[in-house]
Amino acid sequence: MTHPNLEEIAAQLESANSKDRLLALASLRKVPAYDAVPLIKKVLNDEILPVRSMAVFALGVKQTEECYPILVQLLETDPDYGIRADAAGALGYLADPRAFEPLVRAFYEDTEWLVRFSAAVSLGNLGDLRAKQVLLAALKAPETVLQQAAIAALGEIKAIEALDEILNFASSDDWFIRQRLAEALGNLPDPKSLSALKFLVKDQHPQVSSTAYLSLQRLEKEALNPIQ
Repeated sequence: MTHPNLEEIAAQLESANSKDRLLALASLRKVPAYDAVPLIKKVLNDEILPVRSMAVFALGVKQTEECYPILVQLLETDPDYGIRADAAGALGYLADPRAFEPLVRAFYEDTEWLVRFSAAVSLGNLGDLRAKQVLLAALKAPETVLQQAAIAALGEIKAIEALDEILNFASSDDWFIRQRLAEALGNLPDPKSLSALKFLVKDQHPQVSSTAYLSLQRLEKEALNPIQ
C-alpha cells in the first residue's frame, strides 16, 4: 500500500484554494496519527469554516496525547458554536474518560442546542453511567433532536434505571424518536424492554419496525445465551 507524501500534503495545506486544503485533510486518512496531527494543527484556525470543521473532526480520529487538550479548549472557548459542536463530537470519538466533565459542562452551560446535542451523543459514546442524570435532563429539552440523542445515549450507557423515562416516548409522533427508542431498548435487557419492542415491531414506519425487530432478536438471543 502506498502512503501519501507528507511534504506534498503539507504544501497542499498551505494552498490558497480551500478545496486543496480539504483534499489534503482527507488524504490524511492513511497517515499515522503521530504524523497526521501536526499537519491537522496547521489548519485548526483556517479562515474557511468547513476546513476548520474537518480538522477538528480529524483530531477525534487521529488520536495522540495532543488531541484531548486541544479539543477541550475548542469546546470551552471557541466563539463559533459549530466548531464547539465539532469538538464535542470529536471528544466522543476519542473515547477518553477525561472528557466526561467537559462534556457535562458543555451540555449544561452552552446556550446552543447543536453543542448540547453533540455533548449528549458523545456522553453516550463514552459509555459512562454517570451521564445518566445529564441525559435524563436532555429528555426534557424542548428540542426533539436532544431527546433523540438522550434516548440513544441512555441505551449506550446501559442505563436500565432510566427505562421508565424513555418508554414514555414509545408513542411519540416523531418516528425518529421511536426508532432511537427501539435501538436503545436493544441494550437494556428487561421484561419492559421486550414488551415495548413487541409493540414497536408493529409500528407503521418501516425503519422503526425493522429496528425494533433487530433489538428484539438481540435481547431474546441474550436471554437464551446469557454471558457467564
